[in-house]
Amino acid sequence: MQTNNKGLSDLAVFTELQKQAASPYDLTVSGALRPERVSSCICRASGLDVLYGTQRVDDAVLENLQKIADESNAVDQFLRMKKGEVINRIEGHDSENRMVLHTAMRDVFADQPYNLEATSKAREELDKLASFLDDLENGRIRNAKNETVTGLINIGIGGSDLGPRAVYLALEAYRLPERKVYFISNVDPDDAAEVLSKVDLSRTIVNVVSKSGTTLETLTNEEFVKVAYVKAGLDPARHFVAVTGKGSPMDNPEKYLRAFYMFDYVGGRYSVTSMVGAVMLGFALGLEAFMEFLKGANSMDIAAEHRQIKNNPALLLAVLGIWNRNFLGNHTLAILPYSQALVRFTAHLQQCDMESNGKSCARNGVRVSHDTGPIIWGEPGTNGQHAFYQLIHQGTTVVPVEFVGFRENQRQQDILINGTYSQEKLLANLLAQSMALATGKNSDNPNREFQGNRPNTIILGDKLDSFCMGALLALYEAKIVFQGFIWNINSFDQEGVQLGKVLANRLLDHFSGLRQDQDYNGEEDDPLGWAMMKAAGVLPGK
Repeated sequence: MQTNNKGLSDLAVFTELQKQAASPYDLTVSGALRPERVSSCICRASGLDVLYGTQRVDDAVLENLQKIADESNAVDQFLRMKKGEVINRIEGHDSENRMVLHTAMRDVFADQPYNLEATSKAREELDKLASFLDDLENGRIRNAKNETVTGLINIGIGGSDLGPRAVYLALEAYRLPERKVYFISNVDPDDAAEVLSKVDLSRTIVNVVSKSGTTLETLTNEEFVKVAYVKAGLDPARHFVAVTGKGSPMDNPEKYLRAFYMFDYVGGRYSVTSMVGAVMLGFALGLEAFMEFLKGANSMDIAAEHRQIKNNPALLLAVLGIWNRNFLGNHTLAILPYSQALVRFTAHLQQCDMESNGKSCARNGVRVSHDTGPIIWGEPGTNGQHAFYQLIHQGTTVVPVEFVGFRENQRQQDILINGTYSQEKLLANLLAQSMALATGKNSDNPNREFQGNRPNTIILGDKLDSFCMGALLALYEAKIVFQGFIWNINSFDQEGVQLGKVLANRLLDHFSGLRQDQDYNGEEDDPLGWAMMKAAGVLPGK
C-alpha cells in the first residue's frame, strides 16, 4: 500500500511560498487586472469555466502551486483512490479502514472502470432503479384506489439529505409533471408535521435513507410518518422504500416495497451519485436525466486526472484555496451562487468540506503542523449583496469568494426592463462584485474607500442542467479531496460528530428514565448532564 506522509509544511516548496505570501500580487495597482490577464486566467473542463484572474497570484506563485500538487502526488493519490486503495485510515490507530469509491458510482459509462467490482454493483443498483421507475411510470405501482404515485418524501439526515436536497432544488425546474419531492431531516417534530400537512399520503411513497439502518433521527422520523400512514388506513409496507446497507435492519422486504443498497466505501457526504440520491432524483427527474447527471460528474472525475493545475479545475481550486488559507491566512471561504436554484448548494458544500477537512490529526496519527479546512458559508446572490457583502468589501476580515453562475437561466422566462433582461442583471452583478472585490476604490472619504485585494474566483457554466450539475458537484468533491491529500489528512471519516451523539444518548436516558420512574435521579451517574438539563428546564416533571 502506498501512502503519503508528507503534509503541506513538509513540502520543499512550502518555504518559498511563505516568502511569496509576504508580498502577494497586488490587484489594486493600475494595470494589475488588465484584460490580457482576465482572458488568459481561465481553466475549462466539462462545460465549466474557472476564471481566476482575480486571485492574488502571479506566474511565479502559480508555478509553486503546481509544485505543491506535484510534490504531494495529489493526482496519483486521486487515481489510487479511484482504483480502490484503502485510504480512509489513520496509520497505527483504529479507524474505518475503507476504500473511497464515490467516483465508481458514476464510472458506469467506462468499458474498463477503475474498480470493476464497485462499478458493477453500481450498475446492478441502477438496473433495480430502472425497473422501479418503470413500474411507477407504467402504473404497476399504484395505491389502493388504483391511483398513480405523484409524491415522494425523502427521510434522511446529513449526507442523506443535504446533497440530495441541494441537487433536487437545483434541478427542480426539470422535474417530471405531477412529480414532487419533500424532505424530512430534522428530528424536530415540526419538520415532519409540516411536510405531512402538504401531501396526499395515499399517492406518496416514502424513501428512507440510512446506511446502518439505525440512524436515530431518521428512524424517529420514519416512525413519525408511519404512524400518519396507519392513521390514514394505509399500509406503510406498500408505500415505503429503503436505501440502506445490505443486511441492515432496513433491508427487509416485509416492511419496504423495495430496498436499494448503499456501500460502506461511499461516504455520506459523497453519496449523491449513489442510490442515496438516485432513487429520489430518478423519481423526480426520470432515469435519463439522472444518467446525464452521472455523466457530468464522470466527466469532471476524468478532468480531475490532469496533472497540470491550469487544465484541472478541481486541482486549481484546491491549490488556490490552500494559497488563501495557509499562506495568506484567510480562515473562511464564501461560496456564492448567482442562481436561486442553488439555494441549498452551499449548505451541502459546507458539510462536504468541513466534515471532510475539519481535521487536526494527520494520516500518520500525529497532529498537523499547518491549518486545514476553512469555514464554508454563503447564500445566493443577489440577495447576499443586501446582507453580508458589506463585510466582504469593507470589513477587517478578508473573505475569499467563489462565485458560481450561468449564462442562461433554466426556465427560459425573462423580461426586458430598462433595456436589459433579468438574467443579464444577475450576470452583471456577479461580474461587478468580482471586479469590485479585486480592485477596490480609493476615496478621500474613508467611509467610502474599498481596499480591494479581496481574492475571488468565478465558476461559470452555460446553463444549470443535469450534466452541468453533475460536473459542478464532482468539481467540488474533487477539490475537497485534493486539499485533504495535500494537507495529509483523512477526508473520509467524521469522528468529530461521535462525541455529541454519545452524550445525547446519555441525556436521552434521563428523559426515558424519568418517564418510567418519577423518582429516577441521574445526578449520581451523570452530574454534569443532569445539571445541564436541570438548568435548561427540560427535565420532565421537575
